[in-house]
Amino acid sequence: MDGKAGFERASTGIGGLDELLGGGLPAGRAYVLRGGPGTGKTIVALHFLTAGVEADDDPLFVAFEEPAADLRRNASTLGLDLDGVEILDLSPNADRFLEDRSYTAFEPAEVEGHEPAERIVEAVRERDPGRVVIDPLTGFRLLSPDNYQFRQEMASLTAFLKDRDATAIYTTQPTASHPDDDLQFLGDGIVTISRSGSGRSIEVEKLRGSDFRGGSHALRIRGDGVHVFPSLVPGDYDREFTREVLSSGVDELDQLLGGGFERGTVSVVTGPSGVGKTTTGTHFMKQAAERGERSTIYLFEEADEQFRYRSEAIGVPVDEMIERGSLGVEEIEPMDLSADEFAHRVRTDVEENGTEVVMIDGTAGYRLSLRDEAGLLEHLHRLCRYLRNVGVTVILIEEQQSVAGEFAATQENISYLADSILFLRYLELDGEIRKAVGVLKKRLGSFERTLRELEIGEGGLTIGPPMTDLRGVLTGTPKRVDTDD
Repeated sequence: MDGKAGFERASTGIGGLDELLGGGLPAGRAYVLRGGPGTGKTIVALHFLTAGVEADDDPLFVAFEEPAADLRRNASTLGLDLDGVEILDLSPNADRFLEDRSYTAFEPAEVEGHEPAERIVEAVRERDPGRVVIDPLTGFRLLSPDNYQFRQEMASLTAFLKDRDATAIYTTQPTASHPDDDLQFLGDGIVTISRSGSGRSIEVEKLRGSDFRGGSHALRIRGDGVHVFPSLVPGDYDREFTREVLSSGVDELDQLLGGGFERGTVSVVTGPSGVGKTTTGTHFMKQAAERGERSTIYLFEEADEQFRYRSEAIGVPVDEMIERGSLGVEEIEPMDLSADEFAHRVRTDVEENGTEVVMIDGTAGYRLSLRDEAGLLEHLHRLCRYLRNVGVTVILIEEQQSVAGEFAATQENISYLADSILFLRYLELDGEIRKAVGVLKKRLGSFERTLRELEIGEGGLTIGPPMTDLRGVLTGTPKRVDTDD
C-alpha cells in the first residue's frame, strides 16, 4: 500500500499503530522495537508478520528467546495464525543449562563460527522474505565476541536485508546494565513500548523520511491481540453543522436556558448526589430522539440496569429509544479503560453511528479511568474539543461533594471547558428538603438569572416559577423575603 510521502507501506497489522505511522512502516527498511520485559514487543512483531502473510511477504521470524512451539501456541491464544510464518529457532535448548558453559547457553562453536548470523543469512536466501523479525536482538548480541564485532555484523545484516527489499524489525530490551542506545543506529525508525501503573503505552520516536504521530498513546493487549489507541488531536477533525438551540422538552427548563443547549457546545450539569443531574441530562437525549437524532450516554458511576429502571419510572422511554437505535447506553468500568481508549470508543460511535449528543456521567468516574488525576483536564479538553469540532453536543455530569453550604461551580475545576453550566441544589425550606435549579453560565445567548424549584416525579422533570421570594438559596438555607417591605 502506498502511504504518505510516496513510500510503499508495510502494515503492522495493528490499525491504531498504522495510523501513528501514516499508514504503516515504509517498506524495505529496518526498525527497532524497544521495550522492557512484558511490554508486548513480541506480540506486536507477530502482528507485523501475520499481516505479512496476508500480503504474501513470506515472513521470517528469528527466535532467540522463545522456542518455535511456544511461539505458535502463545500466538494462537491471541487469535494470531502463524501457519504462513517460518520460524528460525535459535533459542537456547534447556539441556544446555545442565553443564557449566563458558559461552552462556550456546555451544562454543555457535559463538566462534558466528553460526547464528550464517543461519539467518541462509534462511533469508532460501525463503526470500519480504518481512523479517529478530526477537530479541539481545540474543544475537550475546553470541558475538565483542560489541564492535556485533555492531559490524548487524550493520552488514541490515544492509543485506535492505538489498533484498525486506522490511525488518529488531526487538530490544534495554536495562540499566545493558542499554540499547548503541543499537538504535540500526533502525530507520524507533518505536518504544512502555508499561507503568496506568497501563501500556507506545510511542513512535523516529521514522526516517516520513511523517508520523509522536507522543505517547495507549496500547492494550486483549484476547484478540494488540490494540493501539492514538490520542485525539482535535484540530485534525472538522465537520460543518448548523448552530441551533436544542430543547430539553421541558418548557420551564428551556426558559431558564434561553431556549436550551446550543448544538456543538459543552454543557456541565452539576450538583450533589441524587439531586437529578442524570435525569435532567436524559431529557435532552429524549428530545433528541424525538428529532430523529441519536444520543449516547456513558455511565461511569451507575449500572446500566439501574439507569434504565430509574428512567422508565419517570416516563423516559429508554428501552424503546435503545430498541429504535436513537440511544446508546454504555456502562463503563473506569479501571478497565484508559483515557485514550475511551476517547477512541466515543470517536468510533460518533463516526460510525452518527451520534449527535454525548453525555458523560460522570467526570469523577472518568478521572478514575486515567489513573492520573493531573491528566483529567488535558484529556477531557481534547475529547470535548473534538466533539465540538464535529458538531456533537456534549453534556458532562459532575457531582458536588457538599450537599449544602458554600457554593462551588464545579468539583473538578472543569468550568472553563463549559459553554453552559446548569446547577442543581438542595435547599431546606419550611423544614423540608427541596431542590432548586439555575444557570450559572452561558456563552452563547442569554439566559434567565433566577432560580426555580425542581421536582422529579412520574412525569419526569417539573420546574416551578422563579423563586423570587427567597434569598440565600445558594447557601442551602434560604430565607423568605417579605415582599411588602
